[in-house]
Amino acid sequence: MNIGEAAKASGVSAKMIRYYESIGLIPAAGRTGSGYRVYTTTEVQLLRFIRRSRNLGFPVDRIEELLALWRDRGRHSADVKRLAMEQIDGLERKVQEMQGMIDTLRQLADACCGDDRPDCPILADLGQGDVSVRTEIRQRLSSAR
Repeated sequence: MNIGEAAKASGVSAKMIRYYESIGLIPAAGRTGSGYRVYTTTEVQLLRFIRRSRNLGFPVDRIEELLALWRDRGRHSADVKRLAMEQIDGLERKVQEMQGMIDTLRQLADACCGDDRPDCPILADLGQGDVSVRTEIRQRLSSAR
């Protein structure tokens, strides 16, 4: 199948397929006599694996590790689990950071009268720069531990 068909079958855009090929995440596709890429069902399965891994938030370097383990029939499931647990830890940290951002924005919105006056604590805080928000997020994360 051509790249468009492979993209449709795998759920990975043609642009991303080309990118994954350029960085070596997937092997270079076979080519027709006129130079068009040709993909097999095995390669589409590989692209689906990558798409699912990306949907779970794995970065490309971790996907490389997962692919190596997937191909290795002598693998230890403990290695796969370790990668999954590391990903869970990273996602949980991001959730905490986002919750801190939500809490900060909620406090700022609550402090804003939202009337016709020009005074606005939201803009005042934003004008102080990211330092105040980052500091507050760090404090929240430290106290949550």
